[in-house]
Amino acid sequence: MRRHAPATERNREPIAAVLAEELPAAGLVLEVASGTGEHIAAFAERFPGLRWQPSDPDPEALASIADWCAALANVLPPLALDAAAAAWPVARADAILCINMVHISPWAATLGLLAGAKRLLEPGAPLILYGPYRRHGVPTAASNEQFELWLKEKSPEYGLRHVEDVSAAAEAFDLARLVEMPANNLMLVYRRR
Repeated sequence: MRRHAPATERNREPIAAVLAEELPAAGLVLEVASGTGEHIAAFAERFPGLRWQPSDPDPEALASIADWCAALANVLPPLALDAAAAAWPVARADAILCINMVHISPWAATLGLLAGAKRLLEPGAPLILYGPYRRHGVPTAASNEQFELWLKEKSPEYGLRHVEDVSAAAEAFDLARLVEMPANNLMLVYRRR
């Protein structure tokens, strides 16, 4: 039931370091596309003053998330949430975190994520994205180029998105911070206008 993603062990500390600077001191953090549940379990332990709401559209992922988070009092039961859906099963959040979804889902999921974040977040609240992105005029690593070929084999709708395209679609948000991360990834911190 409990799934494991090896990359989680490599990237959770660098991600947590940025979260420490960007998350509110208290409130509810919605994680969209929680996957295995390893990230949210680690962050819930690291930031006990926050309540954490995991979510994922995949029933097997929901079971894994529940298993990883079973002993954590500040993690709510995982919700079935499709980022592309017009309605989400949560009414508000103080922050939204989305790790490694944008490149491995259709563009409609990113647009849905941005629309959902607009509905749920108050002005100034963060929407934090992590993963591999492209930037106009900035060459990407060879490993990212190979990864994109693999993604496109899985689905032509998948692929590394340009930061500029995500930012243009995020009309209710300002890109407050772009952080270079290990393994040629980026963290994009948007703030609700």
